[in-house]
Amino acid sequence: MKHSQTRIRAAVMRGGTSKGLYFLADDLPADAAARDAVLLAAMGSPDDRQIDGMGGANPLTSKVAIVSRATRPDADVDYLFAQVVVDEARVDYGQNCGNLLAGVGPFAIERGLVATAGDVTDVGIHMVNTGQVAVATVQTPGGVVKYDGDVAIDGVPGTAAPVPLMFRDTAGSSCGALFPTGQRQDVVEGVTVTCIDNGMPLVLMRAADLGSTGAESCEQLESGAAFQDMRDRIEAIRLAAGPRMNLGDVRSRTVPKMCLVAPPQAGGALATRCFIPHRCHSSIGVLAAVSVATAAALPGTVCHEMAVVPDGDAPLLAIEHPTGEFTVRLVLGAGVDGGPDVTGAGLLRTARWLFDGEVCIPARVWAQGGKS
Repeated sequence: MKHSQTRIRAAVMRGGTSKGLYFLADDLPADAAARDAVLLAAMGSPDDRQIDGMGGANPLTSKVAIVSRATRPDADVDYLFAQVVVDEARVDYGQNCGNLLAGVGPFAIERGLVATAGDVTDVGIHMVNTGQVAVATVQTPGGVVKYDGDVAIDGVPGTAAPVPLMFRDTAGSSCGALFPTGQRQDVVEGVTVTCIDNGMPLVLMRAADLGSTGAESCEQLESGAAFQDMRDRIEAIRLAAGPRMNLGDVRSRTVPKMCLVAPPQAGGALATRCFIPHRCHSSIGVLAAVSVATAAALPGTVCHEMAVVPDGDAPLLAIEHPTGEFTVRLVLGAGVDGGPDVTGAGLLRTARWLFDGEVCIPARVWAQGGKS
């Protein structure tokens, strides 16, 4: 049967606390501009509602994972993450997404890129955006990906099968160094901050320094009139911090993320409110949580003195966020200065396959870029 629209094989998956479209790279145009046009059409951007596409009118549901066979020997697959901006005709590749990462292993197995290896299958994932490798452990009893389970993560209803993630060499993945300014504290636009990148570029600010308790709801921080001046200051800090973090002019980028930190309020290690970068995150991103936990554990940062960090060389840090907490396991070692250093990080996510089929876009969109 002939169709008047272009149909592209895709899956919709929830990965962690995000949701997005998963494609095989071979099913998309090879040309980058044509691929971006296809992704914008698939998501329905630019439009605040994304009513003419698959996006959910929120950065957390306007994401894409592009997966292919690995181009390096220490991984099984390549994973290119695309943040499709909701209200702009723009696709950003300047960051990883650790939430969608949780679905990459199951997707790669389901699509035949990785063979199962018993009751659990490790999938080495090359995160193309920044060049690092993560290992996802997927439950595969009987050679079939298992999605049901008894693991709950805050921000997602119900329970599912666990997908442990371990990260390798994420320090400085986007900015070139764990502390890209060369210092653990800087004063930017009159506010003391910590600029850090352990998988996600973040600017950490004490909530109290910006007139916040760190306990406000996302709605209050994102749109409340009382916090308009604070939001303006945060954006000014972000724009000034971008070049200092080796990210250049970030006016049209989604990094660095901005994060308010406060003493823990629910028995965790630290309380956070993250902006991504302009919307307040209902929880916290996977790699953002790793960067926050790293800053909490290392002396000299804006949050170290207020954080509650368990003893030992593999502490579990519960990073509090608006809808619960996100637990990160750090691996600590000795730094070159004799103090502690973070040498690895792991965490637990879940994922679920929601839909398998074809996403339809206007035929002219694909035709303008040519087929790969």
